[in-house]
Formats: sequence, structure tokens, C-alpha cells
Amino acid sequence: MNDLHYDDTQTFDMANDVVVESWEELQRELFRDSWDGSINRYRSPYVYRGAWNRRYNLKTSLMRLGGDYPKLEPHLLRNFRKYAKANTSPGDSIWNWLAVAQHHGLPTRMLDWTYSPYVALHFATSNLHTFHTDGAIWCMNYVKSTEYLPDPLAEAIKREGSNVFTPEVLEPVCPSFKSLEEFQEKPFVMFLEPPSLDERIVHQYALFSMMSTPNAMLCDWMNQHPDLYYRLIIPAKLKWEIRDKLDQANITERVLFPGLTGLSAWLTRHYTAT
Repeated sequence: MNDLHYDDTQTFDMANDVVVESWEELQRELFRDSWDGSINRYRSPYVYRGAWNRRYNLKTSLMRLGGDYPKLEPHLLRNFRKYAKANTSPGDSIWNWLAVAQHHGLPTRMLDWTYSPYVALHFATSNLHTFHTDGAIWCMNYVKSTEYLPDPLAEAIKREGSNVFTPEVLEPVCPSFKSLEEFQEKPFVMFLEPPSLDERIVHQYALFSMMSTPNAMLCDWMNQHPDLYYRLIIPAKLKWEIRDKLDQANITERVLFPGLTGLSAWLTRHYTAT
């Protein structure tokens, strides 16, 4: 979740905040409403996003460019495609290219989420220098969010029998940014699973949220639909316990960021004195 940004001008409904006071309470809240009686299995309808600071907002990296950033979006992606073709081959779909660009740090309208509550917890507690600050986990009901999609998109995802899009499902019904915006004037959110670009995407159980226009704010949409999300506030005093238990459960950089850089980050924290 490296697209986080601090800004206390964006607020959330405090009624949707839950301050957890123990590891046990945290487990209950992370897996809230996960029983699916229709299949007699535990299948959470939520996706998660972790932040080490509870006051981080949900601005996209594209928004943080400033200026007339909505007009910059097609130029960014066009140039990314032009110069990246020698290093990747995601095909012609703009949505595949957008996912690749987001994955590699290009400013986009997308935000990172994960199906795994523990991966979200990792990003809320990975930096020891922030353990003096309360963190947060956003929990978003991506299943119910599909009820607010425009009809053509809702029908496409229903035919697929899914609750999230892939580039292959989205492309036939919506091949461009312009077509996405033309479905309806009122902004809406959708979730997109990226292709398995590398082990990091797979291990982090990642997916992206995307608003229908580049200047639409996800936090505004969430505040208009308070029944679709809640936030868990992670007190600073709990961070060490959470971090140690995640490490014991093997939720570490060594797994989530395969390679020597992830290994080094995990070892550095493991041997850091409190």
C-alpha cells in the first residue's frame, strides 16, 4: 500500500470507526460478517487497506501530482506504454496497461487493496519508525459495491459470476477511460484484479479500486455509502504485539516482497531492539 498520503482535510464518519483494544478484538473485527449461509462457508465480502497513520487519506497518486491532473492521465499512460513495451507485453487493453503502470509506481487513478486482512495489517505495522502513531485498516464491502455499478457493467460482471473485474471482462464493455465516464454522470467505484505480473501481486493477494473519473474521491463515495465500509483504528500501543505475531505467522517482507530487498527488510526489523 505505498500509495498512501497524509491529509487531515479528508474525514470519515466517526461512527464507522472501531478502536480495537486487543489482538483478540482485532481478529473479530477483521473477520466481521464473513459467514456466508448460502454456501455454508466463511467468505468475507470485504477487502482491506492498511495505513500506518490513521490520518492518511484515500487520494490517488494521480491526484497528488497536482495541477490539472485529470488531463495528465492519458499522457502518462500513453508514454508509459511507449517506453515500457520492450520490458512487458500486457496486450492492447488499457486496463491491463493501467494495472501494470500502477504496479510499477506510475501515478494513476487506482488504489491498492488486498483480500487478506493480515497483508493490510502488515502495511499498517511494517515501519518501526511509525509505532508512535495510531494506524488504520479500511474494510470495504466490495461485493455490495457492485450494486451501484451502471447496468452494463453490472450485467457484465454478473455474467462472469464474479464481484470484481479483470481486464478481460472489462475490455469488451468498456474499452477506454472515456467510455467509463460516459456510463453515468454520478461517480462510482469498481474493483479490478490485476494480471499476475509477478510474485508480489500473487503473494499480496492484491486488487485495485478505481473511480469512474480521475477526480472523483473514493472517500466521498464511501461517506455517501456508510453501510459499505468500516475502519479499524490500531492504537500505537498495539503495534508491537501485532507486528510480532504477524512475523511469527510469516506475514513478512520476505514473503510479500520476494527477493533480496524483502529479505533484508524483514531481517532488519527482526533484529531491531525495541
